[in-house]
Amino acid sequence: MGRSPLLIFCNTTTASSFSSRFLPLSSSSSSSMLRGGISYSSYLNKLRPIRGGGGGLRAAITTNVNAFRCNCTTSSSSAASSSDTSSPSSSSIKKRIVSGVQPTGSVHLGNYLGAIKNWVSLQNTYETLFFIVDLHAITLPYEAQQLAIATRTTAAIYLACGVDTSKASVFVQSHVRAHAELMWLLSSATPIGWLNKMIQFKEKSRKAGDENVGAALLTYPVLMASDILLYQSDLVPVGEDQKQHLEMTRDLAERVNYLYGGRKWKKLGGRGGAIFKVPEPLIPPAGARVMSLTDGLSKMSKSAPSEQSRINLLDPKDVIVNKIKRCKTDSFPGLEFDNPERPECNNLLSVYQIITGKTKEEVTQECRDMNWGTFKPLLTDALIHHLHPIQVRYKEIISDSAYLDKVLVEGAAKASSIADATLNNVYQAMGFLRR
Repeated sequence: MGRSPLLIFCNTTTASSFSSRFLPLSSSSSSSMLRGGISYSSYLNKLRPIRGGGGGLRAAITTNVNAFRCNCTTSSSSAASSSDTSSPSSSSIKKRIVSGVQPTGSVHLGNYLGAIKNWVSLQNTYETLFFIVDLHAITLPYEAQQLAIATRTTAAIYLACGVDTSKASVFVQSHVRAHAELMWLLSSATPIGWLNKMIQFKEKSRKAGDENVGAALLTYPVLMASDILLYQSDLVPVGEDQKQHLEMTRDLAERVNYLYGGRKWKKLGGRGGAIFKVPEPLIPPAGARVMSLTDGLSKMSKSAPSEQSRINLLDPKDVIVNKIKRCKTDSFPGLEFDNPERPECNNLLSVYQIITGKTKEEVTQECRDMNWGTFKPLLTDALIHHLHPIQVRYKEIISDSAYLDKVLVEGAAKASSIADATLNNVYQAMGFLRR
């Protein structure tokens, strides 16, 4: 629901599925059997106590945290502590990951360290598709003249950061029409009560003023569910601001499977069984959550009113120097990780650790006795050194419009071939007359 959603879905075979929740259309459905021979009423009664407010998902994540921990880390220290159950073996089918960033404002350090930087290593192991989520970008007021420009800029940044088109597909969300089509089909099966309970909708509509809020802000979670389910995704990263969205996606997948899948689908000429895979949570890598430079308790965001709160990947050297010089710190002696009274200190040290590729222990030893006057120039130099080659490569790519267009056309074609298969199944299962 935020201005900068990050989506990662992996197409892989997981262990057992943890509990999903969904609602029947009528009481007559309660006698139906779900997978595993469980009656609908028993299934629903078992899960009812944990439903609501994302609590069920949090409970499920706590239970499954070791089973589905991402091995894609931004630092060597986090890799050592992660359980690698989602990593493909040499004998398995190559797994699929799909992820995206909104083309609103500039791509910032949080987008890069939280997602894009990981893509470069993921593309060597997985089948990868990375898209620019422009349909999500219009849920709040935006500049129409800037949308296409921002979309191309974001695509160029993907490539400049190291996404290799010989290994990964890069495309624009609106260029794959199945995203919008599936959203409409899923909207017909989404109870309005589910959408009214979404916390971020309440927060953002309150800020914008209820009378000025567009319907897209309310139905945003259905589009996010479509992005996930369209590619038959098994795993989705779970951040604090997306837990409720994933819970609704799981609910919706189970609901559509129940209403239209199984024998009902087979009678219409389909293969039967589940229409959608029910996605599991993918625990994000430790240290990938970058916080605001002006508030260590808030996530770095494009929607924050102050440019001072974030480092944009295309910020020139003098701007980076100024932002780090003016960023919020504290008056405690020395520097340390994980002190709850020092969120800004923990954030800046974490950024330095990830950017330099050092371990947490190495940074602790190096910076323990430093003051802010010594550390800030150190962090500034590390950021400038790391971002400079990205900025140089970006200028080369954005100036070659023919190359960038070719990348996006080819990426959309590959994504469409996957998405259309799912969409056609949904149309068939829902009873549409197809050409």
